[in-house]
Amino acid sequence: MYHSILPGKTWLDTDGKRIQAHGGSVLYRDGIYYWYGENKEKTTGKNGIWHWGVRCYASRDLYNWEDKGLIIPPEPENPASSLHPASMMDRPHIIYNKDTKKYVCWLKIMNRDGSQTETVLTADHILGPYTKVREGLKPLNMSAGDFDLAVAPDGKAYYYFERVHSETICADLTADYTDVTGYYSTHFPHISPPYVREATAHFMRRGKHYLVTSGTTGYLPNPSEVAMADTWHGPYAVLGNPHPGDESRTSFHSQISSVFQVEGKKDLYIAVADRWVPDRMELRYEEYAAEFERIFDPDYDGEIKFDEKFGMDGERDTSIADYVWLPFRFEGDRPYLDWTDEWRIEDFD
Repeated sequence: MYHSILPGKTWLDTDGKRIQAHGGSVLYRDGIYYWYGENKEKTTGKNGIWHWGVRCYASRDLYNWEDKGLIIPPEPENPASSLHPASMMDRPHIIYNKDTKKYVCWLKIMNRDGSQTETVLTADHILGPYTKVREGLKPLNMSAGDFDLAVAPDGKAYYYFERVHSETICADLTADYTDVTGYYSTHFPHISPPYVREATAHFMRRGKHYLVTSGTTGYLPNPSEVAMADTWHGPYAVLGNPHPGDESRTSFHSQISSVFQVEGKKDLYIAVADRWVPDRMELRYEEYAAEFERIFDPDYDGEIKFDEKFGMDGERDTSIADYVWLPFRFEGDRPYLDWTDEWRIEDFD
């Protein structure tokens, strides 16, 4: 039984098994926290399995998590399905629609032809069963990468996503949360990876909107960036890297997937992050950032040995990926994340 959070340590569920909720988020409903994400239990990097559905866990104390099973199972019998285990499904996000009384889940799908689309499902309960309502959705006719979903107090919902390898988009969702309306704004334009922002995580604090993003270096970690605005669509002012004590410039060897506020606490916001490659903790961002620049530089015709030096994402054993949960510290409106080996919810007001 756990009595604290231990960032970077292997986290087991109440049955003693590794928690498999990667690229995930935490949703609070009726006194219970639900932590859900990609189930990577079968993803060894050698068997062609990218995921094994979406798994969910439940907790009342944020320390001890009960496995609630696969809320969105894989579809191994249908090779054409976006939920086939070989389909590169990432970053499930679930929001609740008070008007339709439906839980709406969006999934990012990296297709075999190189395009990226969304699969959208709905359910009457967070634990499912979920029914597909859209598959192959190309929001705004754009190739849509990592994303986050957020609901305003008035019920309007927003979709923050990486327009692949170019910029960040904030798009309004339709009233049922299953599509975009067509209204959107653009942010953080970059020519190419590793500087393009991905893994957007939105949160609100004291009337300010924050977007926490990652650079684009695959499963290898890189410096996070936080930006702040007064409205959902910005404009967003970039505040910089929220990990001031991280000399490796790897966000403490992790990638943030979401941020949530703890119920009943005045100012406790937790960054939920994955440590995708715990077996490469010796790496520093500068070692591979230049390689990413060369890969995406159309004018570079020299030799690139990235695969030999750092490995391919599809060959990584993400079944052993760990988690780094850290509380934000605020100086005025500016958020920071400090490393700690252990911390407790009870130590916050």
